[in-house]
Amino acid sequence: MSATESIPTRELAERAKSITQRELRTYIERTKGSQKATDRARKVMPLGVPSSFQAYDPHPIVVRRAQAGWMEDVDGNRYVDYDMGYGALFTGHCHPAVRAAVELQMDYGTLFVTPCEMNAEVAELLAARYNLPMWRFTNSGTEATMDAIRVARGITGRNKIVKVEGGYHGHHDEVMISMKPSLDVAGPADNPTPIPATAGITPGVLAETKVIPYNDAAALERALATGDVAAFIVEPVMENIGICLPQPGYLQQVREITRKYGTMLIFDEVKTGITAGWSGGTGAVGVQPDLVCLAKSIGGGLPLGAFGGTQECMDQITSGRVLHLGTYNGNPLCMAAARAVLTEVCTPEAHQKVNELNARLVSSCQDTIDRAGLPAHTVQFGAKGCVTWAPEHIRNYRDYKATDFDLAFAQWIHGINRGILLPPGLDEQWLISMMHTEAEAFQYAHVFQDFVDELMH
Repeated sequence: MSATESIPTRELAERAKSITQRELRTYIERTKGSQKATDRARKVMPLGVPSSFQAYDPHPIVVRRAQAGWMEDVDGNRYVDYDMGYGALFTGHCHPAVRAAVELQMDYGTLFVTPCEMNAEVAELLAARYNLPMWRFTNSGTEATMDAIRVARGITGRNKIVKVEGGYHGHHDEVMISMKPSLDVAGPADNPTPIPATAGITPGVLAETKVIPYNDAAALERALATGDVAAFIVEPVMENIGICLPQPGYLQQVREITRKYGTMLIFDEVKTGITAGWSGGTGAVGVQPDLVCLAKSIGGGLPLGAFGGTQECMDQITSGRVLHLGTYNGNPLCMAAARAVLTEVCTPEAHQKVNELNARLVSSCQDTIDRAGLPAHTVQFGAKGCVTWAPEHIRNYRDYKATDFDLAFAQWIHGINRGILLPPGLDEQWLISMMHTEAEAFQYAHVFQDFVDELMH
């Protein structure tokens, strides 16, 4: 008899809730300094955090310092950092090459608001990786996706866009729709109802964003057949719901369908970016979009985004038809960091080494799941991995909503009390950086094994 036959899923969930209650008490006791700091911050910042993603109950960890693959909170607790800035620190914390590049640039200036030579150098490096000739820089992934959508509207003369249900593409209005909608209002699975994720989204914006399920080429064709869609924006591999891989042939069909209807294909690689490999998700999946959006790890810990496209697309900016502006765009500090990331740190050889280490970590966790017969599985994409609490691989947002969040939260709170810092959203993934040691990488596997042992006995 397997473990899942002897322990029903419902009982596993109850055991998980019991673990959670105990671990929450431990968390509160060991993070009193973080609680105090959060209480102070709440008096001057909504939720006590600079970004709403950073708020979670009972209070977030407040960090004092970080280096390489670890962070330390204000209580002195040390964590192996698997969050890595929601995937922004593939280089690791304060990588020596990035630090040296930024310190050197400090002697020459921090902001010019006129071009520097490194703008072209970094653009050339991105062009070589993504096979797209023209690039512009931004300060975040949100700006990158916003500007790419504007370019797509400019070149097509159309207003509407299509995004996938459960996808996150930043916090501008057009894409803050059906990010994580409640299923009681989300409509049918094959034709989701666009649901605003926040107050402040106007009816006009809502009407111009169509929502479809991921991994459903027929749904995309229906959405584009009206001939009024400027762009389909999608992560080549969805990383807002764990790691949701494309089904075989799906992205190739997406490319064919968008070309058929004259719709621009935008790959949002803010998360997959260079963490997926030397040429990001674009290279890994072997499909060439019209526009690519980057951010997070290309900056080595500094705020940097970029979007690149075909000559035809980016000539919309060259001609002045589409404006792209920003005081801090391509500032020399971020350029120095990016150049170091792209030339010295994230080399093809380094990518391979980290991806192989992550593959062994993922395999170890999967072995633990298999031995226990748990209703869970692992997924890897490059340097990222995750444990998803569902017996079968998820294909879209509706599959994701059927996962067991009681088990997921219990694993998260159990881990953080043992020095394992994972993203708090239960829908993110770990990242093995260029600076994680093998011992640090496998600390996750050891603590995960401890959690499963407790869950099963």
